[in-house]
Amino acid sequence: MQYRTLGKTGLKVSEIGFGGAPAGITGYIEAWDSAAASARASVVNSIRRGLDLGLNYLDTAPGYGAGLGEEIFGEAIAGRRAEVILATKTGAREPAGIVDSVEQSLKRLGTDYLDVIQFHGGWYGPEDVDKVLRRGGLETYQRLREQGKVRFLGFTAEGPSGGVSGLIATQAFDVMQCRYNLLNQHTCDFVNEAGIIREAKATGMGVVTMRTLTSGVFQQLMRRSFPEALAGSDLDRFLLNYVLSNPFVDVALVGMRRAEEVEANNALSDDLAARLDLAALHVRHVDPPPPSG
Repeated sequence: MQYRTLGKTGLKVSEIGFGGAPAGITGYIEAWDSAAASARASVVNSIRRGLDLGLNYLDTAPGYGAGLGEEIFGEAIAGRRAEVILATKTGAREPAGIVDSVEQSLKRLGTDYLDVIQFHGGWYGPEDVDKVLRRGGLETYQRLREQGKVRFLGFTAEGPSGGVSGLIATQAFDVMQCRYNLLNQHTCDFVNEAGIIREAKATGMGVVTMRTLTSGVFQQLMRRSFPEALAGSDLDRFLLNYVLSNPFVDVALVGMRRAEEVEANNALSDDLAARLDLAALHVRHVDPPPPSG
């Protein structure tokens, strides 16, 4: 496993992180289907296998399975908390709701502190930004940091917006998690050298990607369009390598449910020869004019 520095946090993080959404789905299914217990055990085993291989960045949220995702993570890291950089989120914006959310997350995760706490957001319209910056949201995060319950502050964003750029400009946050993948490159535009990922890195923030594998959209599109040509192709590896090739990215989150997936992703992390030169890839080439005469 290769490592990068998570911006101004100074944390040494595995460049592949364990995304928590699949664990939440597994936990939700288990709640009404006891036969899904084996699926939960598989996720727990996958997380532990990741730790064995050096994967240390884990990202989850209360909204993943109504807290069940955090419980699964807590089970997996029991006795191994020191090996983990643990990130979760709050959907709440008001002070009381934030405090309650963090306290419940700490219980479910079986820890007394979080490495990264993030506002769980999307596009950050004016009202949302107002709640975070001027109606106690950020102040509550800062107070939790002073109390030692969280170490670093962040937010998640689906894409670029004026609100997201405004949060970055405050320089009050340490980490930004946003959507970035082969289909969604606007957050880090190599053609125009723009985007919120570049904005965040300019302030020293750490950058974490979500939907790294396009949530399966690219794979479905390609296999439906070219079923024979892509038979046996590893599109997940292709997509993950694209994101890992971006020097502005510190952690690429991937949802994993089986140890075999963890092992394959770890092997790709160490395959540095496979990396792409994205800046060169995005250079616009102009065809030479036809010869005169």
